[in-house]
Amino acid sequence: MGSLALVLGVLLFSFIVTSVLIVPFINTLYALRFQRAEQKTRDAFGMLTPIFDKFHRQKAGVPVGGGLLVIIVVSLIFALLLPLFRIFGVEVTGVYKDAQAEINVIFLTFLSFGLLGLYDDVKKFFRFEKEAFFGLRLKHKLVLQILLAFGIALLLHLDLGISFVHIPFIGTFHLGWLYVPFATFVIVAFANAVNITDGLDGLASGTLMISLFGLWFLSASILDVPLSLFLALWIGSLVSFLYFNVYPARMFMGDVGALAFGATLAVVGLLLGKVIALVVIGFIFVFEIGSSFIQLMSKRFRGKKIMPAAPFHLFLQQYGWEEPKIVQRAWLVQVMLTLFGVWLAMI
Repeated sequence: MGSLALVLGVLLFSFIVTSVLIVPFINTLYALRFQRAEQKTRDAFGMLTPIFDKFHRQKAGVPVGGGLLVIIVVSLIFALLLPLFRIFGVEVTGVYKDAQAEINVIFLTFLSFGLLGLYDDVKKFFRFEKEAFFGLRLKHKLVLQILLAFGIALLLHLDLGISFVHIPFIGTFHLGWLYVPFATFVIVAFANAVNITDGLDGLASGTLMISLFGLWFLSASILDVPLSLFLALWIGSLVSFLYFNVYPARMFMGDVGALAFGATLAVVGLLLGKVIALVVIGFIFVFEIGSSFIQLMSKRFRGKKIMPAAPFHLFLQQYGWEEPKIVQRAWLVQVMLTLFGVWLAMI
């Protein structure tokens, strides 16, 4: 069996498994009352966000935590597949000498950021708000993200020997130990960028799915089988999740999915050595977190907003765009960004 046929089969298998489990999983979330509550939300500085609440009031009661199912399905199948390949003599080639180290980095990112996001979901939706019990402030969670990302960056640098950044049209630059703080920043930034983008039905999951197809193509072009298999599993499971996440959503990704998916998206780009291409492919996420950051800084230091609402998708809602219109056009933009990013990566 050719490697392409094998990877496509893995994608379809992941899609089927997730599709079989997803309705019982949604019912379980309802039974656990793991649902979005109608409440007043606050930004990173504790200020009320009435515009956000206005557009998200109708989403109260929808189950949250769909990303957990994707993480479980992808992780279990990925963990089972590789030993089976070895047993049946299927060659698993990669661009790194230590394929197990590459797999460890992927697993560590996917699971650790997923657990941190799950904690955040549990805190919010079971109302464990007291500092003395199960409570961490935003700055504490950011510190945890940085520590996790720093550990992952160390593994990328020490175990896999990655210390370079490829800039299209210019060349490859070796950063040495500076690669570690650089990779840490990229991982934390994308984890939060996907989390912020996950504000409309199908917005984050749809754009993420399209971007993953581009990264999957790049991994297949360099014959990195472990990474190609992981991305195929992720895409297959994400397609099934997206079916229930499009407008009107029957289930949301939750922080468990958004943080894990964003951080892992960054790590995939770092493993491929294509950070500039990653920024282009993930530009919608970058733009969303950028607009939110500028708004927060303006409110903090100028005492007023620079835009009517942020992030940008919320601004479009406030401007009068309907939710499906924003999401569908974002998907179209994402297709072109992904094609452009893949083209840049291959120069």
